[in-house]
Formats: sequence, structure tokens, C-alpha cells
Amino acid sequence: MEVKFTKYEGTGNDFLLLNNLDGNYNGLTIEQIQKICLRRFGVGADGLIKINHSVKAAFEMDYYNADGSKSFCGNGARCAVHFAGQIGIDVKNVQFEAIDGLHSASLKGNEVTLKMLDVASIEKKENSFELNTGSPHYIQLSEDISSKHVISLGRTVRFSEKYKENGINVNLLKKISTEEIAIATYERGVEDETLSCGTGATACALTWDSLSNLALKEITVKVKGGKLKVQFERDGKGGYREIYLIGPAKLVYHGVIEV
Repeated sequence: MEVKFTKYEGTGNDFLLLNNLDGNYNGLTIEQIQKICLRRFGVGADGLIKINHSVKAAFEMDYYNADGSKSFCGNGARCAVHFAGQIGIDVKNVQFEAIDGLHSASLKGNEVTLKMLDVASIEKKENSFELNTGSPHYIQLSEDISSKHVISLGRTVRFSEKYKENGINVNLLKKISTEEIAIATYERGVEDETLSCGTGATACALTWDSLSNLALKEITVKVKGGKLKVQFERDGKGGYREIYLIGPAKLVYHGVIEV
């Protein structure tokens, strides 16, 4: 099968986007997706996204991690919105379908503002926090956000007895200022550190707001591939609503691969 793709990156999180509005890639197998995403023998990417026809919204974002597993991806969604605009879909203000439900988004230049689903609560553990922002996240505060540390912790937590079946994303969070944090993320499905994680940036921003108790409305999140902004409102019950992930989506190149 010949696969025409467009390579995108969102603050260093890279994806392969496929125009599947006509269903040409419905038969793409998990093994083929894994092969395409493999960095040394394929194109290489953190994930693959098919833009499918949807009866509920402008399009469906059908997202696969590099290992072929499925989840919601914030940075991937922002890149999907930009790509959808490239293939003729009006994305100035758009609603699309994803694995966790319907999302709205808007595109201005290369910047995508993505509305995330509400977060009901943040669960505090002894020395960590857990919440779901479309994908499950585990967060620890740390002054050391080095690759060595996040990969070591990430593998330990993700493959522990509690999480090994379904997996969990693992984040280290470091304070820069009251309104800015830096993070490092180990992503399940990639099974390595990624330069950025949109759902992770969102999870860390909300966790930081819950700890600071300053009623912030926006937090800047420095990921290793750039900067993202997260806007939100508290719901008065320990959760969050009106959550927006804001950042760039950049087209890298077009290509074709035989699988």
C-alpha cells in the first residue's frame, strides 16, 4: 500500500497526518502504523493521525500512538486541525470528533486553540497527583526534569503492577514562576520521553493551579520543544472547566511511503 502523509510537529511532538476522508486508508493495519512510525526503519513519529469523515462533526481525528495503541492527544489534535485546514476543511472555528468525545478548536496563523474536556477532579497521592485530561497522567514535583530522571521514573511507574495493563503518562513538574512551569513527560504508547505532550501540559498546569491556590486563569508551560499555554476556570467543586490548550502546529514536509 502506498501511503501519502504530511509530517507535522507541535512543540517537538511529531505526527504523520493522513487524509482519509475518502476511506483510502481504512485498511491500514496496526503493524503498518507501527512500521511507519518507527524512527530507524520508517518515517518516524510519536503518532499517526487519520483525518476521517464524521457524521457528528467536521471530521474525526483518529489517533494512534507509535506502538499502535489509541488515545487522545492534545498536540496531535492541534496538528490535526491545521492539517484539516490544508485539505479544505474550514477550521477557523471547528468542531471535530476524537476518541474522548467532541472538541472545538480555532486556527489563527499557525496557532491552534483547542478546547479540552472538563476535568472533574485531581487525585492527590502521597507524593504525586493523578488526573485525566483525555489521557491519564501521573505528576510529581521535581527540580530535576532531566531526560534520565523522567525516563527512569516513567518506566518504573508506567510498568508497575498498578499501571502496567493500561499504562499511564508520567510527568515531572518544576516551578519557574507563579504563572510558568517547566515539565518533562514520559508517554505511554511511545514508551519514551517526548519533547512535548499536550494532555500532559494541561494536566500539569491544572495541578500547579490547584497547588498555588491563586485563582490563576492561564499558565505557561515550558516543554522541551517549546512553550504552550493553558487557560482554564475552576468549577468550584475541585475540578476545572473551559480548559484550552494553545500553541503552534507546524507543517514539516509531505511524503510517500510504501508499506
